Amino acid sequence: MAWPARRSSRMTDKHPTFPEKDKYREIKKDLIATLGEFIATILFLLFGLGGVQVVGTSLLAERDALGADASGTSPNGSDAARLLGYYYISSAFGFSLFAIASIFYRFTGSIMNPSVGLALCLCGVIKPLRFILTATAQMVGAIVAAAILDGLTPGPLNVGVALGYGTNRTRGLFIEMFTTATLVMSVLMLAAEKHNLTPLAPLGFGFTLFIVMLWSVPFTGGAVNTARAFGPAVIEGFPDYHWIYWLGPTLGALLSSGLFYILKRIHYWKVNPNQDSTDPHDAPST
Repeated sequence: MAWPARRSSRMTDKHPTFPEKDKYREIKKDLIATLGEFIATILFLLFGLGGVQVVGTSLLAERDALGADASGTSPNGSDAARLLGYYYISSAFGFSLFAIASIFYRFTGSIMNPSVGLALCLCGVIKPLRFILTATAQMVGAIVAAAILDGLTPGPLNVGVALGYGTNRTRGLFIEMFTTATLVMSVLMLAAEKHNLTPLAPLGFGFTLFIVMLWSVPFTGGAVNTARAFGPAVIEGFPDYHWIYWLGPTLGALLSSGLFYILKRIHYWKVNPNQDSTDPHDAPST
């Protein structure tokens, strides 16, 4: 009795795998995501920093009159003018993040912040290669956005971040840490976690950035993003404490990642089940 002819693996496997092609596809996706993050970061910071430049044009005295630490996030004038300037800057960044994140959300995930990318990498949402590529694109995109703004607006570029109201480096470092951790947590809980609010995550990103900047702008300039601090500094110059805008957001990413890990370990969704349910049967009975 003759044995039946052996069929090839291509014929026997219902869904054959090709590791080389799969790896190529993943790299291709990473490169496309990198391009998307580059464009998204340019647009996000162009309009966010544009708001700072508007405040600089309207409410600031000349930089030389304000001293060495003068920046676009330190408006001059009456108390009302300063508060309006802080509110305008926070609104510009919050609405810019909401708008641009909404456009690129299904494309790249709308990271636009190296600290957010770091947290997503630590939590296993994106792989290290994509984090490195997108973070690089975000830093370069920030420089491009600052350069475009410098070329399109009259007068000197004045959109950098700086410590204000006598804030020392230590306080500035921890302000940047806690504000960044809050923003990163909104990304992890609204976008990385999947629930009924996930499609509306860009709105949560924008409002979170808005509220944390309302606090941090007067004291640190409200960077909450290393790329946002780095881009303008390349053109305007680096303060000797620029390192706080690298270390602070990085610590914030680590803090939020640790909290997210703890929440996942304790199964936080079981504490208040069906909270995002739309089923009327999950409502309390009368």
